[in-house]
Amino acid sequence: MAQVTKQTTIGEMLRIDPNIAAILMRAGMHCIGCPSAQGESLEEACFVHGIDADILEDQINDYLAQ
Repeated sequence: MAQVTKQTTIGEMLRIDPNIAAILMRAGMHCIGCPSAQGESLEEACFVHGIDADILEDQINDYLAQ
C-alpha cells in the first residue's frame, strides 16, 4: 500500500494516484498543475496555502488505504 509523507512532492503524489488531485483541490490547492508545484513537498504547499499538513497527509493516506 502506498503512503505519502509531508516530504512527498506533489508530483510524486500524483504519480502514485492521479485521483489525489481531487483531495488537494478540495483542500484549496488549485495550482497543482503548475510546474513549481510539482517539485514542492506536501508540507511546503500546505504552508503556502495556510493548510494543516498533518490533516491533509492523513486524508490522503486514508484515501490510499481504501
